[in-house]
Amino acid sequence: MAMTLEDLILFVDGEAIVIDKPAGLPVDQPRAGGDSIEARIGELTLGFARPPVAMHRLDRDTSGCLLFARNHKSRARYQQAFEGGLVSKSYLAVVDGETPGEEGVIDLPVAKRSSAARGWRMVVEDGGKQAVTRWRRIGALDGQSLVEFLPSTGRTHQIRVHAARGLGAAIVGDPVYCRADDDDEPGDMVLPDSGLLLHAWRIAMPREPKEPIDVTAPVPERFGRWLDLLP
Repeated sequence: MAMTLEDLILFVDGEAIVIDKPAGLPVDQPRAGGDSIEARIGELTLGFARPPVAMHRLDRDTSGCLLFARNHKSRARYQQAFEGGLVSKSYLAVVDGETPGEEGVIDLPVAKRSSAARGWRMVVEDGGKQAVTRWRRIGALDGQSLVEFLPSTGRTHQIRVHAARGLGAAIVGDPVYCRADDDDEPGDMVLPDSGLLLHAWRIAMPREPKEPIDVTAPVPERFGRWLDLLP
């Protein structure tokens, strides 16, 4: 039997659902069609009349914690929590380089740029939207580093562009930000079979008077040898 979204649930109560989104499955319906969380959202109704609503987004090739609100009241409260900076998110990634130290903060504004050759991507740009990411190195092997990223803001592709431009080391398997310069033209690239090594590891949010949401998604097998370095 094919796996359903219900099989991916890490947490559920009357207000919220957190699933472990698999890499390769987009949250929103692609313009060209195909599978998505949106197309299969009925698998998460779980007896409710209306389907839940995703409170944030993960890239197609990013796996891990994805939070949904199950009713209008919780959706409004969770939206306020996101806007108020009360939601904590932790991502795990392997970057293709050695980090400049053990930990730090990347504070680089980002903006969206489009071109006929490369389509759209995010770039570091003065006048862009503020984007702040804390990071710490967990371990290193053969010139690569396992890093935990803790974003304080939630910009599109924030961690991917901050890794590449802030640490100077793109995330392994990232075909967009692996180029040395934002204006580089696309060329022949050999990407690892593992795909993008970026995982939404943990999400936490206060919900007084209810117990807070605090969920960790298992690190997928595609991280291979890096699993041995996890605490």
